Amino acid sequence: MEIKNTTKRPIKVPLPAGKRLFLKPGEKGQITPKAAEHPPVKKLIDEGSIEILDVGRGKSKASGGSGGISGSQDSGGGDSGMRKTGDR
Repeated sequence: MEIKNTTKRPIKVPLPAGKRLFLKPGEKGQITPKAAEHPPVKKLIDEGSIEILDVGRGKSKASGGSGGISGSQDSGGGDSGMRKTGDR
């Protein structure tokens, strides 16, 4: 899910597990649907400090993004397995 800081000041968005998302004025960031249900996040949404953008698209972006991350991890693991030693 994508969120946007609608205030004119930097904001700290408290997330589950003690994490925080720092957003500059007008800046966008990504959170999980679980984080959107977190009570402090709901409070910020109700106050109008942040707004949720692309509720439906956020899930597909997140799954696509995680695919890209796992792909880069796979290629990183392949590089270490293809390490050659000795004279070339």
